[in-house]
Amino acid sequence: MKKVGALQDVRSELTKLRGVLFFKVLEDLHGHLYNQGEYSSTATDVRENDDDVPISASILISSSGSHPVSRRTRGSRVDGQVDSPSFGDGFRRPGSIDGSSSFDGLDDESVHPVDTLDGAASEGAVSWSRVNGFDGHTKETRTLPHQLPSWLSNSTPNEFIESMKKSDAPLHVKYLHTSVECLCMLGKVAAAGVIICQRLRPTVQEIITSKIKAQASVFKSSRLCKDRESQAATPVVKYSKGTIVENYIALKQKNSSKMSPMGALWAVSPVSQAMAPTGAAQAASRELLDGVLDTIIRILENHVLVGELLESRLAQKNENPETINGDINWSPDSEASQVTGGYSVGFALVVLQSECQQLICEILRATPEAASADAAVQTARLASKVPSKDTKDGSEEGLSFAFRFTDAAASVSIQGVDGIRQGWGRRNPTTLQEGYGTTAVLNEQGIYLVASLYRPVLQFTDKVASMLPPKYSQLGNDGLQAFVENFLKDHFLPAMFVDYRKCVQQAISSPAAFRPRARAASTYSPLIEKGRPVLQGLLAIDFLAKEVLGWAQAMPKYANELVEYVHTFLERAHERCRTSFMEAVLEKQSYMLIGRQDVESLMKLESASSCLPNSFIQASLDHGSPVPETSEIEMEMSDLLLSLRPIKQENLIRDDQKLILLAALSDSLEYVADSIERLGQASPKSPSQDDENVGHQVRHHTRTSSALTRNLASLADEYRSLAVECLKVLRIEMQLETIFHFQEMTSREYLDDQDAEEPDDFIISLTTQITRRDEEVAPFIVDIKRNYIFGGICSVAANASIKALAEMKSINLFGVQQICRNSIALEQALAAIPSIDSEAVQQRLDRIRTYYELLNLPFEALLAFIAEHEYLFTASEYSSLLKVEVPGREIPDDAMERINEILVH
Repeated sequence: MKKVGALQDVRSELTKLRGVLFFKVLEDLHGHLYNQGEYSSTATDVRENDDDVPISASILISSSGSHPVSRRTRGSRVDGQVDSPSFGDGFRRPGSIDGSSSFDGLDDESVHPVDTLDGAASEGAVSWSRVNGFDGHTKETRTLPHQLPSWLSNSTPNEFIESMKKSDAPLHVKYLHTSVECLCMLGKVAAAGVIICQRLRPTVQEIITSKIKAQASVFKSSRLCKDRESQAATPVVKYSKGTIVENYIALKQKNSSKMSPMGALWAVSPVSQAMAPTGAAQAASRELLDGVLDTIIRILENHVLVGELLESRLAQKNENPETINGDINWSPDSEASQVTGGYSVGFALVVLQSECQQLICEILRATPEAASADAAVQTARLASKVPSKDTKDGSEEGLSFAFRFTDAAASVSIQGVDGIRQGWGRRNPTTLQEGYGTTAVLNEQGIYLVASLYRPVLQFTDKVASMLPPKYSQLGNDGLQAFVENFLKDHFLPAMFVDYRKCVQQAISSPAAFRPRARAASTYSPLIEKGRPVLQGLLAIDFLAKEVLGWAQAMPKYANELVEYVHTFLERAHERCRTSFMEAVLEKQSYMLIGRQDVESLMKLESASSCLPNSFIQASLDHGSPVPETSEIEMEMSDLLLSLRPIKQENLIRDDQKLILLAALSDSLEYVADSIERLGQASPKSPSQDDENVGHQVRHHTRTSSALTRNLASLADEYRSLAVECLKVLRIEMQLETIFHFQEMTSREYLDDQDAEEPDDFIISLTTQITRRDEEVAPFIVDIKRNYIFGGICSVAANASIKALAEMKSINLFGVQQICRNSIALEQALAAIPSIDSEAVQQRLDRIRTYYELLNLPFEALLAFIAEHEYLFTASEYSSLLKVEVPGREIPDDAMERINEILVH
């Protein structure tokens, strides 16, 4: 036709038709690449099993070229079958690339006319045009799955058409394959590659934005109802400036009747309730990214398929330059002999991951400065890895990868081949990417949302790795996963440590942190929700520790670092507890006594110590070992304490608030110790338990080491040890108070001339103090430990009263009655304590009355009693009965010898 001038018009018309056909093929290929085409599958089943490999398409390639392809294509060559669940995003199909059905910008010298298309090409094109509608309309009915589409059934049979008819691949895969075949036949692979490259990023941005807008519209419709419900359930509280613990106290006082202490604890955390590990913002961001990445995976699969087809067809062309699928190559200068215009699987992957990375940065409010420098360097390295033989025609646009917060989107208007060659690679400086509008879905954003994005990114990486050809596998490994992990390591973890360390410091440094509640409940409750009076500082520390381990649950790979953070915070809190304890007991005799080895040994053997953690008595009972006699240990302990007389008042803890603090501190330490043990047991799941792709888990996660778990268990023991010290100080303190008051017996003469109606003043003072202190500590400590604190009083009081007789010179009948009245008053005071064993108290204090009533017996009757109750009292105590002067009682000279004879036998 070039030589015959009369055919110039025919040649021009054929050239235009060829251009129209090219752009229509390219338009439909573009739509199907992004699941927006006529034959794209519809989403009917969203895969929730992370072990599923993303859609794998199988195609039947007619020639046997040696070009390497992925395992998906290799599998299709073996059996020509596909197992592909249907999917689709529901987005509208874009309009024509050039906005019209004409093509008038071709250079006559750059392309060659189409003399004729053989049966496959011509009939295939006509059938394809009927299906997609060159007139701008689409058929309303789809081809049933068991029927061949018209663009295959009406085509003139050839090798390619026959392979498509026999293939079991899904319809959209066949359509992509046919579109690529058409481009190869038209010899426009390079031009198509350039256009696909230029449209890739803007199209992905539009798809992501549209998906977010759709989700935002649903969110907006339900927001008003949810807001009303939340306002009715939880009143809005404005926090005033000040320390975290002060805010917590203010909130607690303001909403004591409306909000639980656990609800008020959110004022302690550096993040809001929505941004917490299990908060609503975390769930919303995870759902958002899951949906976007699922869409990107489906798009990437189409690009993998098309990219491999193009590479395979070009490899076949290089091996057999004369034919393509048996069709004569009608243009020796065809662009099919050129490269793909910069388009490849690697290019598409880099751009798709770049957009996903930009979306993540928007959710995290990350900036180029905030993002890791290592990640930026890695991004540049990723771009350089993309296999491309020719980077002209604008391929650089697709390789501008990471941290594009104001990246210019390229114009996609087509102005013919001249425009393709001259301006497709240039950016439009007036068009800026303004973000994806995630704020419409996420009320809160920030770096703490990276915890909810971590698992979706790992799952995305696994799915990408499962579908990529081997030569692109490194791109999948070094993409989003590397960026997120670098961000976590270099920015999130250090920032989180600083934030939580500040909160911990504020929680334990405030004066209110270790101040017992002024209005505690009248009775002790073991549950926080019902008013367990755990000290506010320790309650805040426990809350923060649980929250940090919540982040570890979300990011198991970094569990070791986060558990170390928790250990550091808890150690700092323990030091502060020790300081508070020392401030209460400094230079007090009770504290110095519990550090003595002899006292510690005796306290360990006391039966009352069975209520303490790691009790020797309890362990002995559990193992069936013999337990020391209780009375002997109590007697030995009281003798040791009585040897310290005189007890000075300045060596006692006279401030009841300090005693209350010790009781509250003991219970709070026990609460934290129990919590630490639970935290250690609830360490992050092992890789086999995670909801992630089983085949790719091991490289992502590591179990929290047993050493860290042991460290937490050891720390729990330290908390319990300090809690036990508080209880021991309180027990010894009450015993020393008893001795301090009973010291007055030795300085008082019991020669009353009439029967007194009231106990002695020191007994009244002691019983009043016991009652008051019991009422004050009752809300702060469990009953069994109240028994431990006050249960040692009766044995010391009985021993002190009995030994006081040895220091008396004389006593009369009224004096004996007064001492008995003292013991009765003390018994009543102790029995009034609900946790005290009244029978044990009565048994011990009865010894006082029994002993002193022996003074009223004649000597012979006393001898008879000693003979019957030889071991009820010691020899020295029986001797004291004879030494004291009792008016009206006669004692023979050999009285002591006769008593000794009885005791020796």
